Amino acid sequence: MQGVDGLFERMVHEHKDRVFAASLAMTGNRHDAEDVAQDTFIRAYRALATYSPERIRDLKERAWLHRITVNVVRNRVRGVKPRLVELNGSESDHSPGPEAKAMEHMQIDELATRVADLPIRYREAVVLRHVRDLSYAEVADALGQPVGTVKANVHRGLKLLRGDDHDRVDD
Repeated sequence: MQGVDGLFERMVHEHKDRVFAASLAMTGNRHDAEDVAQDTFIRAYRALATYSPERIRDLKERAWLHRITVNVVRNRVRGVKPRLVELNGSESDHSPGPEAKAMEHMQIDELATRVADLPIRYREAVVLRHVRDLSYAEVADALGQPVGTVKANVHRGLKLLRGDDHDRVDD
């Protein structure tokens, strides 16, 4: 068990920021994101304790943790529309003037709202691919979907974000 504890500690240290950021992008608020991140790591620990050494060795940690995160979010927010997706994690050191800064924040808030309004299958795929910067294969792993489905959902999600929503398909 000491091996699992050490592995888990390293995993939390290496992936906590990514898991929290993905949780925040999918839930839209910090409180829910903290709960999701904590639940993700609790589930990960419990799963690791049951895995064989071979399974642990072959584990793709990043995609595996994102898949757990997606499942936790799905379970927690089923039927609840997210309020806002925060995409701007930190401020720039070279701040523009107040007007430019206000416009930038308005654009980011508008984009975040549009992402939050995407149907869940598109939102998950877009967030994992373009906000969390996972490869299509990693997104497919995290969502438990074929790569082709992920590519289609990312494409359709981006199309909706651009405003090409005449062929919109809701959940």
